[in-house]
Amino acid sequence: MKITIVAGARPNFMKIAPIIHAIEKKEGIEHRLVHTGQHYNKNLSETFFNELSIPKPAVNLNVKSGSQATQTAAIMVAFEKELEENKTDLVLVVGDVTSTMACAIVAKKAHVKVAHIEAGIRSGDLNMPEEINRMVTDSITDYFFTTSETANSNLLNAGIPEKRIFFVGNVMIDTLKKNLPNLKKPVFWDNLKLEEKQYYVLTLHRPSNVDAMESFSDLLKEIVSQSEGMPIIFPVHPRTQAILDKANLNFPNLHYVEPQGYLSFIYLVKHAKAVLTDSGGITEEASVLNVPCLTFRNSTERPETCELGTNRLVENSVKKINDAFQDLKNGEWPAYKTIPKWDGHAAERIVAIIANLYEC
Repeated sequence: MKITIVAGARPNFMKIAPIIHAIEKKEGIEHRLVHTGQHYNKNLSETFFNELSIPKPAVNLNVKSGSQATQTAAIMVAFEKELEENKTDLVLVVGDVTSTMACAIVAKKAHVKVAHIEAGIRSGDLNMPEEINRMVTDSITDYFFTTSETANSNLLNAGIPEKRIFFVGNVMIDTLKKNLPNLKKPVFWDNLKLEEKQYYVLTLHRPSNVDAMESFSDLLKEIVSQSEGMPIIFPVHPRTQAILDKANLNFPNLHYVEPQGYLSFIYLVKHAKAVLTDSGGITEEASVLNVPCLTFRNSTERPETCELGTNRLVENSVKKINDAFQDLKNGEWPAYKTIPKWDGHAAERIVAIIANLYEC
């Protein structure tokens, strides 16, 4: 059988890597990797292919940036042509980025079955573009591969037949566990005189946190205040950089750095005192690494990271942020408990199930 695998943005690359490696060990399955080009910054895309030993894409659709509608339309037009020229039995999409939704729609209209890796997760927040991407993708998916029992329940409650839902675990953790021996110290580590557990890692990119200059500034000031002079390493996402360029948000212990490759970023997370973020995927990695994580959001599509992991939602609440930092400084942060099937073998399960479905 032939599988077309779609990747478009940074989180996708960590998810497709173990799937491709598992496919390469399985006879009877061919794969074609399509990079939509949604993330085109070298450190958000190209670096990951090298570090994670992912074969170069068969094609890069080069859609680049644009408004939600512009980017979605560009991906759909380009991917439609891709499917016309390269027939496939199954389109496999991962995560919840624009490419995930756009390529799923194109595949279904071309009468090609769709498999969604990381299906069923929900934040309940329709202000997040990702939530809409998840809901639309899952409404037309054929095979649902889930990371948690919560995701299973969400799908069952939406009327998805149980026989089409496969609880396989988390492919992000496959990549994490495989690459722990290969982590690389960031180039700025020595220059900034960083020491283990003596700095924070900060990532912010969601519109609710960074688009309004006053609230963004207030949030950074609160984080800096709570850090008590400890270094804060802030790898800046391109959309956040555009906003920072218009402001003067500089603090002595807040260090803006370029987006990091996977191996250096995970090195930063693993050795940090805590992770401060509004990302979803990073809360998974921090949890499994047993690193405290403060998430500047009102909800999460990954509740298991709060229930069994090291994640705490602090919103943009000064009180909640302060309480979290106090618990952190007092050594009162919950340790990681095992999350079911986050064991490094999710991709193997996925490929075995697909092979069985298609009698490979």
